Amino acid sequence: MKNFLSEFPSFDTLNKEMKGISFPDYRETNGHIHTPYSFSAFIALDTAFKMAVEEKIAVLGINDFYVTDGYNAFHTGCLANKIFPLFNIEFIGLLKEEQRKGIRVNDPNNPGRIYFSGKGLDYPFQVGWLQRRQLRNVKKESQLQMKAMITKLNKLIERETPALKLSYSTIKKEYAHELVRERHIAKALRELAITTSASEEEQLQFIENLYGGKKSKTRMSNPAVLENEIRSNLLKSGGAAFVEEDENSFLELKKIIKIIIGAGGIPCYPVLLDDPSGKFTEFESDPEKLFNSLKLLGIECIELIPGRNDSEILKNFVEFFHKKGFIITFGTEHNTPEMLPLTVTTRGSKPLDESLKRIAWEGACVIAAHQYLRADGRQGYVLPDGTHSIKQMRELINLGQLVIEYFLNKYENET
Repeated sequence: MKNFLSEFPSFDTLNKEMKGISFPDYRETNGHIHTPYSFSAFIALDTAFKMAVEEKIAVLGINDFYVTDGYNAFHTGCLANKIFPLFNIEFIGLLKEEQRKGIRVNDPNNPGRIYFSGKGLDYPFQVGWLQRRQLRNVKKESQLQMKAMITKLNKLIERETPALKLSYSTIKKEYAHELVRERHIAKALRELAITTSASEEEQLQFIENLYGGKKSKTRMSNPAVLENEIRSNLLKSGGAAFVEEDENSFLELKKIIKIIIGAGGIPCYPVLLDDPSGKFTEFESDPEKLFNSLKLLGIECIELIPGRNDSEILKNFVEFFHKKGFIITFGTEHNTPEMLPLTVTTRGSKPLDESLKRIAWEGACVIAAHQYLRADGRQGYVLPDGTHSIKQMRELINLGQLVIEYFLNKYENET
């Protein structure tokens, strides 16, 4: 498919056509949602688009694990619903030195493991043959792990009801697209439990038996919470069906960054920040140290999922990195079964203040400008050697706002 931005006019023409049109200080943005092409609260992308329209989300970013398979549908759906699309991707990598030292990065349970995003990738997505092979290998290893977990689950199920079993191929067909993930398995197991009896009590008893007799803290009538519990009790570390990832399941961060830059994107560190008890990982405990660590890695873009953070802690942290000239974006993930609003809020559904919304808007504008420049065959924000044109940040914000407002105005006038 062809990128809609490749047909956009030059900067001078954009300026001329938008002259006299006033722009708002900011618009609502959400730069990080997962879709059914990895795992998502959205059974279909149309649900996400409908919610975005209802909540007046102007900019929306797809951010699936390892895959860009959803880009075509996302591109088409965003245009049809007058939403500006950002094309992103997410990886799980490994920092071996931090793992050796027991330093947690942005995974609160696994030292050395790092979640890492790429923002504003080229659409259509393309990388070199080496990066394609690396991605294929990572996907293959992840699916071997999922198959091993399903095998262990089936052994547990067989003790309870020998006639029942889970199938990787069936789970992939019914719940997933390219990749089966833990959450798909948890959903399949919950639905398998429903077939065991007409009684919800007996269905839950079936699951509790798989837990080894541990009592559930929820009910069958609360599927999202139950699936999270299944995943926690059976599929995570310490669970009876847990299978540890092979080291080949993870790419080194340098390789991840190279894939992102090769695909035209901006390397971006997802910040975990504070947990409900106010604690941080060792890697993120000091903003100044985190800033220096990211700069050493050549990273000047961060994203946050504010729904898991305290408002005051988030604000202080974001303002610190904003003053350092970082690109900052916010999202909601929607990478769990719960269907939450797309509008970004902090912990406890507390709304963002205007300063935070403006910072998130600026970050979205920079990525939009980057995508516009890349679609025109230019370099964009990231230079060929991986460094950034950070001195041009204000120009990129202004360009991105112009591009987004032109898009919204153009598609509004076509309806």
